[in-house]
Amino acid sequence: MEGSYISDVRQALATFQLPWQQLSGSNILVLGATGLIGGALVDLLMQHDGGDYHVYAAGRNEARANKRFAHYQGDEHYHFICFDVTNPLATDIRFDYIVDAAGGACPQLYQQDPVGVMKSNIFGVDNLLRFGLQHGLRKMVYVSSGEVYGEGDGRVFTEDYSGYVNPTTVRACYPSAKRAAETLCVCYAHQYGVDVSIARPSHVYGPYFTESDNRVYAQFIRNVLRGEDIVLKSKGEAFRSWTYVVDCAVALLFILLKGENGEAYNIANEESNVSIRTLAENVAQLAGKQVVFDIPQDANHGNTTPITKAVFATQKLEQLGWKPLTLLKEGLSHTIQSLQ
Repeated sequence: MEGSYISDVRQALATFQLPWQQLSGSNILVLGATGLIGGALVDLLMQHDGGDYHVYAAGRNEARANKRFAHYQGDEHYHFICFDVTNPLATDIRFDYIVDAAGGACPQLYQQDPVGVMKSNIFGVDNLLRFGLQHGLRKMVYVSSGEVYGEGDGRVFTEDYSGYVNPTTVRACYPSAKRAAETLCVCYAHQYGVDVSIARPSHVYGPYFTESDNRVYAQFIRNVLRGEDIVLKSKGEAFRSWTYVVDCAVALLFILLKGENGEAYNIANEESNVSIRTLAENVAQLAGKQVVFDIPQDANHGNTTPITKAVFATQKLEQLGWKPLTLLKEGLSHTIQSLQ
């Protein structure tokens, strides 16, 4: 398991001084482990030297997990659980820490299975926290999304801001589910004293995205790896905060080990705020390809988010000691290298 991506994982582990002793002897459950963010978190936990804890990677696709985590097969500290978060967790294992990174972030699901997207978030949080209450949970981190801020009004998103989401659209299944799940976390903390923090990642990119992931960066990278130019169906003016997946996963560790109960934390790299067009141009340039435009007359593309600008403030997370290590072009380069 070599390459630029795993070098980034090891560099991050060498850079930050986290209170790893808090995890000593514990069982850590990572939901959505075969997804982009969950997988990177499993890598960080498993690559940490001297980790005397057990990592339980949970997901619905065992074959994908076996391929993704083949390097850890046979390691006594690694375990896989085939589990759908919409169902109650049926096990006698006590999980001291839970990171819920399951939640259907793939845009095509918003049209194909919007009910499932909502259930995976709302039912997932309820199932996990109810299990935790009965089994001595010490801390949970719920991985939400910057989409909770809605369309916004042009301002930089701070954690206390709440923008507009039209709840009577199918596309709202994702931001509305994330908002409801966040509130459910806070209610569990208030009513039952559960220690739970919330992570709000910006747009995250990196290797090991699934074959069904149709987010723009994944589409762009697939294009250039096939030797194709990148074709944009719009002017690409939507402006986003982007974060390399290793930086995002490190942030989850900071929130898990240092985050305050009931608080939400943005995760973004303020040096990687770019338009979709600029993102496409960076990917194309790295692969020696071009960006071409094929804008249809009908601007309504179904799954397209109405959010035109999503830029995140990260001072709250940085106060915990976190900072991003990877700039956009470097992260994109490492992503492409890892997939070649």
